[in-house]
Amino acid sequence: MPSSNLPNLLFITTDHQRADSLGMVQAGVEVTPNLNRLAQDAAVFTRAYNACPLCAPARTAMATGKYPTRTGIAVNDFRGEHAEDHKPMHQFLSEAGFEVAHVGVHHVRVEPTLDNRLPFAKWFTGSEYEQAMQEKGISLKDRDTSRFRSTVVENQLGKMVESSYSNTVTDVWPYGLDTFKDRHFAREAVEYLERPPARPFALFVCLWAPHPPLEVPEPYASMFDPDTIDLPANVDLPADGEPPGRRQGMPAQLAEGLTEQEWRKVWAAHLGLTRLADDCLGDILAALDSSGQSGNTLVLFTSDHGDHLGQHRMYQKMEMYEQAINVPLVIRGPGVTTHRSNGLVSHLDILPTLLHHYRIPQPDDLDGTSFCESIAAGTPVPDRPVFSQYSGNKTVGNIRRAVITRRHKYIFDPADKPELYDLEADPLETSNLAADPANASLIKELHDLCESWGRSHGDWVFK
Repeated sequence: MPSSNLPNLLFITTDHQRADSLGMVQAGVEVTPNLNRLAQDAAVFTRAYNACPLCAPARTAMATGKYPTRTGIAVNDFRGEHAEDHKPMHQFLSEAGFEVAHVGVHHVRVEPTLDNRLPFAKWFTGSEYEQAMQEKGISLKDRDTSRFRSTVVENQLGKMVESSYSNTVTDVWPYGLDTFKDRHFAREAVEYLERPPARPFALFVCLWAPHPPLEVPEPYASMFDPDTIDLPANVDLPADGEPPGRRQGMPAQLAEGLTEQEWRKVWAAHLGLTRLADDCLGDILAALDSSGQSGNTLVLFTSDHGDHLGQHRMYQKMEMYEQAINVPLVIRGPGVTTHRSNGLVSHLDILPTLLHHYRIPQPDDLDGTSFCESIAAGTPVPDRPVFSQYSGNKTVGNIRRAVITRRHKYIFDPADKPELYDLEADPLETSNLAADPANASLIKELHDLCESWGRSHGDWVFK
């Protein structure tokens, strides 16, 4: 049983939320006002990276503190066919005596399954949401949503196969705001926080927005005027020196042929969903305040990955550019010094940091490093590279491996040319520097780092 002096944990994630949404103002509207307020009294990490720009691999890596090729979940294996026995943070906390609850989407894949590994005080996922909608007379499974999906040709186990993915079509959610998935999730989280805790709790809230389809309830569908959105300079513009194979990837295929006005509508819809998720965050934080537990609760906010939104002429995630792998990370609570850090941290570091913070013994097989002392003192995190991988979506397919340092990013594709970006001089990654002979030694150094990390972390690409 943990000491009553240890803080509770409120762990909130969104899906597809970009790191640059924090503090962003678009069309005269604050995109994340509640997250901004949270950040005012928090440790904010502007250069936090995921281990994979894809839902199940990213969330499983974050929960277990292990690189995707080590967990067996390197693609969106939602059935858990390749899941292995790796202890997630939920179980560490439960075994330490915390009451654990989960509300929202469920993409962590381990074996035994997450819901069977520990006694959850509350378990409410997309299945429970669909049942609640069914009771309202709305059958989500019977809806015709084909207009929100497009067919692309993707690499699946070396064969080019037609497959369907969420596209850039925008529309208004037809059933009213209260029926939207994240409103249900927020209400369930608030309900949990309203009852007095018997012991320290760990509440995981996994919001769906701003994940596509871009079907947005009002008032969020009309909140951001497309005509006055400030688009990044590289929307609809591939990088100079982009490897030829990038145009065959799903993100590039999904982005082909859109006009600037269509991209503006995509941005307006995505920002509307981001604001919706932020208002859900606001409701949850307000419930925490009302419960009297706010001063004794560690609040951690992040997302699994971002979205290109037309930058590099790409849509969705599944590539190694900043818009997909750089994620928001905000931590507030007892023992946290308010500061802003531009040091590199990884999703893999979150579990070691939480174990350190809660004084729970840490196994020696985790792939991340605790930055708890940096959080407590407000000091810089140690300077080191971080790593991310992509191995395909539904099956193993297109391969990307990346190493990110304070200044550079190197991307390795065994079937295509490498990429090298100077993130200080070229933060939008508009110019691939890999072909410049002057960078040959740097590329070798970064490739050796990438390969060494991969070989020591079960990455079959380097075997």
